[in-house]
Order: sequence, then structure tokens, then C-alpha cells
Amino acid sequence: MESDGLRLLLEPEGWSLLAALPPYREEEALALAAALRARGLDPALVSAALTQSRLRARARAKFGDFAADMLFTPEGLEQATRLGVAARHARRYVAAGASTVADLGCGIGGDAMALAGMGLRVLAVERDEATAACATVNLRRLPGATVRHGDALAVDLLADGVEAVFADPARRDARGRRVFDPAAYEPPLDALLALRAVVPALGLKVAPGIPHAALPEDAHAQWVSDGGDVVEAGLWFDGLAPEGPGRSALVLTEAGGAVVADAGPPDAPVTQAPVGPLEAFLYEPDGAVIRAGLVHRVCAEVEGSLVAPSIAYVTAPHLMATPFATAYRVLDHFPFGLKRLRTYLRERGVGHLTIKKRGTAVEPETLRRQLDLRGSGTATIVLTRLAGTQSVLVVEPTA
Repeated sequence: MESDGLRLLLEPEGWSLLAALPPYREEEALALAAALRARGLDPALVSAALTQSRLRARARAKFGDFAADMLFTPEGLEQATRLGVAARHARRYVAAGASTVADLGCGIGGDAMALAGMGLRVLAVERDEATAACATVNLRRLPGATVRHGDALAVDLLADGVEAVFADPARRDARGRRVFDPAAYEPPLDALLALRAVVPALGLKVAPGIPHAALPEDAHAQWVSDGGDVVEAGLWFDGLAPEGPGRSALVLTEAGGAVVADAGPPDAPVTQAPVGPLEAFLYEPDGAVIRAGLVHRVCAEVEGSLVAPSIAYVTAPHLMATPFATAYRVLDHFPFGLKRLRTYLRERGVGHLTIKKRGTAVEPETLRRQLDLRGSGTATIVLTRLAGTQSVLVVEPTA
């Protein structure tokens, strides 16, 4: 069992073994395991140590160098907030003037690390024993953080002096499958929203696919992308949402972060952008912008329009820099047809093809096999609709 393996690692022999392991390499794992067992080490301990080593290697994408000194469960790592995003969460609590924060459903402690690292007192609560043990290890160097193994909804927030709450409900079922219905979160979304009656300053991490209709009218809902990946949606209330109710997208890149927003009730209908003919440039809005229903903001920024109703591709006559979309130069376009596309690519010696799509049922990998690509050339195509017709756009990135 997972908890048994963690228990072995927390013994002096296990912790020493974990610290002595070389950087994890999948191709060397079997040989390393055999060598450790040949030294007389407990096979269960060897398995637990190599599992942790593998998880630490994966966790570098979220926690950087901190991962080398942390413990993880597979599920806990999957749901953990990236450290850079967690730091932005923590800044909301600092800006709101909170000094004691309850992190309900703290998982392996990623958000609690960021909160405590900014000098806040943190009560981190986790109901899964193995995950709570990981959080205890991960927060051991932060004296302002306390981990409690228990039910998040059983915490007496007022008795514990909690001034603000952060909650990250589990969004997977017993079989590990993703849960999309907010009522099926654990704890359920409504139960967490009810905490506002006790502590109004509430922050919730929810699935990026949450429907706008499920958003409370007093929330500020923000979708976050990091390096092009949509990593979360967050609901912020009271002093944690100085922007007021609305929807926004936070786009994080190596250069920093940029926010685009609409004020007003977050469950309001999405503003429809204008539709126009294909121009010289095509813009692909960031996924967080699309989830937040803010494609019309990109249209306004680049002085463009949609290529078709309800399809999130923006076209404009001029190239304009924006953090909220990737720009492409349009080289060619024509109605979609397998034979025509195959001939077009073969005439140009295209053997490496990037396929993007929206508004079409064509499956890129199936199409790739059907095209039987040959040659050393590269190309990027976009499959979408133009004037009601399935079309191919041949494009190239502008940067």
C-alpha cells in the first residue's frame, strides 16, 4: 500500500536511501532496483524509494529544485498547484490582509508552502493519511504551517482563528477518473461555498471546464494558463477578489503574467465577437482566454474578427503583439479535400506536418496517416470553417 511505502521512507534507513539515489532515469530503474535488492535492502523499501525518485523527477515541472526534498503521492502530484501559480494565490491573501489561512484539502502541500513562505500562518487539512504525511514532510521547514489529518469540513474555522480559506477539492473519483460535475467534487462545491457564511474571504480551485452557469454571481472567476497549458480555474470572493465579480484569464509566460478580464456577473452570457473574412494573419487565443469567454477581447485588441461564428480563431489584416494569442501568417487556404491536401503537401515535399483544428470533426492523427507524408519539408495547417465551408489554412508562426 502507498502509506506503507511512505512509512518505510520516513524511517532513517529509507530517508537515507532516498537521499542517496542518483537522478531518476527510466531506462536505468530496473538495473538500479536489482542492484539495491542484491545489497540486501528490503524490496518494498527499494520499490517505494524508486517510486518517490520517479515522482520527484516529474515534480520538477511544478516545483523546480524544491521537488528534490519533497514527498509525493501520484494523485497528490497530479492535482498539486504549480509553485509559480501557488505564489500568485498566496499574494491574494497577503494583499487582503489575512494572517491565518486554512488550506482545506491541502494535498501534498503546494499551496500551503506558498502561503507559509510569504509569512502567513497556515492550517493545512488533508483527509487522506498518506497525502497528509507527504504534506507534513513538505512543510517541515516552514514553522508557520501546521498539517492536520482530518475532514476539511469538520474544521471549526472560528475556533482556529482562521481569517481566510483556500480549498482545493478532489476532482477524481475512486477509480482515478476526472470528475467534471462540481456537485461530485470532494468536498462538493456547494459545501465549500457555504463556508462564506463563516469566513467570507474564500478562494477555491476548480476544474478549468467548469461551466459559466455554475459560477456564483459574486465570484471573480479566473482561468490560468502557464506556458500555454490551462492549469486551473479559481474562484475568489470578498477581499481576495479586489477586481470584483467577473471573469478573467491570467496568461503566464517566461516574461511574466498578463490578465484580460470582463467585469460583471461571471455567469453572464459570453460576449459574441464579430465575424469577418480571412485576412493576412490568424490568431489562436490562449486556452485560458477561451475558457473565460474572452475571445472578443482578443478580437478588439488585434482589430480583428472571428473566422466563423463560435470558432475561436481570430483573423486580422495586421500583425499585432499580444500575450493572449499566438499569431500566424496565412500563406494559403482552400476547401478541405483529402486528395487535394495530399497533392498540395507532396508537391511541396512536406514530411513533417503540424495540424491544428477547430470546428471540424477531422481527427489529426487519422488525417496524418491518410496523407502518407513524404519529404523533408515542414508545414503547419489549420482545419476550420470559412464562410460555412470546411477549409484548410496553410500558416506559419510569426515568431
